[in-house]
Amino acid sequence: MARKAAKKATKKKAVKKKATKKKATKKKGAPAEMIISKSRTKNSAGIRVSSEFYAAFDAKVREILAGAEERATANNRGTLRPHDL
Repeated sequence: MARKAAKKATKKKAVKKKATKKKATKKKGAPAEMIISKSRTKNSAGIRVSSEFYAAFDAKVREILAGAEERATANNRGTLRPHDL
């Protein structure tokens, strides 16, 4: 019994870490996060990709997505399906 008591006395108590709040990194007026992946886009293209292409490509994807969402909502669905594209 003395050994168990000695082991318990030597164990350190676990210290609970306080949860820290993460500050929002978005600034007012800052552009939204990109939907597309720059690295995957670059790897998929057979030629070089300009830096302006990514923003234009992201805008086009958002436009297509918004149209698909409108079509699904018009058909009383809450799920996007391939034929909405």
